[in-house]
Amino acid sequence: MDVDLDFGDDGLVPVVAQDADSGDVLMLAYADREAVERTRETGRAHYYSRSRDELWEKGATSGHTQEIEEVRVDCDADALLYVVDQTGGACHTGYESCFHRTLDGDVVGEKVFDPDETY
Repeated sequence: MDVDLDFGDDGLVPVVAQDADSGDVLMLAYADREAVERTRETGRAHYYSRSRDELWEKGATSGHTQEIEEVRVDCDADALLYVVDQTGGACHTGYESCFHRTLDGDVVGEKVFDPDETY
């Protein structure tokens, strides 16, 4: 890596995924060093699952992939932005974006697939 990323005490850096066409924020996840390297090598978004304690490629199971347009680093080098071409929904609950609800609980996003049929 050309930039010395700060992976913090837990070895992870937060990653925001943004749709390259619309500019919409799709999701927030985390990446370890291996996930960032795999993302660069393959051109597809890779993350580290804290709940499963493993590396994962977005869309490997669902087919709802994220092709990388660009990876940006914030000013402190402790967060990343993946600018992606999203295929299908980004959220495992079936929505286009993980940010599909307001704080009041109103659904503002679009459901684009049925997770029961996908997983």
